[in-house]
Amino acid sequence: MTSTAAGAPSPHNHTPDAAASYGIRSSLAGVLVNMLLAAVKAIAGILGNSYALVADAIESAFDVASSFVVMGGLKIAAAPPDEDHPYGHGKAEPLAAMVVAVALCTAAIGIAIQSTREIVTPHHAPAPFTLLVLVLVVLVKESMFRYVVGVGRKVASTAVQTDAWHHRSDALTSAAAFVGIGVALIGGKGYESADDWAALLVAGVIFTNGVRLLVPAVQEVMDRAPSPEIEELVRATAERVPGVAGLDKCKVRKSGLSYFVDLHVEVDGALTVSQGHHIAHMVKDAVCAANARVVDVLVHIEPVGH
Repeated sequence: MTSTAAGAPSPHNHTPDAAASYGIRSSLAGVLVNMLLAAVKAIAGILGNSYALVADAIESAFDVASSFVVMGGLKIAAAPPDEDHPYGHGKAEPLAAMVVAVALCTAAIGIAIQSTREIVTPHHAPAPFTLLVLVLVVLVKESMFRYVVGVGRKVASTAVQTDAWHHRSDALTSAAAFVGIGVALIGGKGYESADDWAALLVAGVIFTNGVRLLVPAVQEVMDRAPSPEIEELVRATAERVPGVAGLDKCKVRKSGLSYFVDLHVEVDGALTVSQGHHIAHMVKDAVCAANARVVDVLVHIEPVGH
């Protein structure tokens, strides 16, 4: 498993606001890094006669725009409920992930088209210094991937994890460009388009990653159940509340950075309505305390054996 970001708390121990804050910070760091690398790669690619490096710069520019989309989605998702959105704005987070994934696929298609044009167009071999640029890019982008994906997993954010894969795809693009340019330089005449073939190959990898990241975002919008461990924690917490004789149904829905829970709690049928109501409140408080990401718990009380 990829290492997690240092200092980021467990997803059970922080609120949606805190989760959004961590995600926005990681995306902002990505914006700064991508802006710098895009400029370096574009200049080196043009001066060094390498379209693979220029394609790499184009992807970095897409990454900048994608990071802004993720930050916007996280900021909206963390906004409190209002009259028009009584359940909050959490869906903005997976919607942002969908936009980023589609942008990734679009960038891959654009790179593939231009790579094909470069392959059929005779040109000079890339300059040797472009290899040094690519080594630096791979190291930086892989480090950014590990940092951002760690944050995304810690805060359980689909959008942040999707943003992280932009960094990994950029690292893959640069690694393939390194191989392509190396082949072009070593092979000499007749191998000038090797870096273009490398860019074409990586375009396929990027497109595949985009589709792979689009699927979970769509599933979240469709209210797919979150990981089983979330429901297990809810059930274990509710069953420990005094007066709870058992649990019938337990449904958990993820909305952006928050969870909503529906529980059917069994109690002694001889209890008064007031006593049952009190137990329901204790269950809700206990579940919310066990996982700060749970923002609401709807408890249905029913007699044992009903």
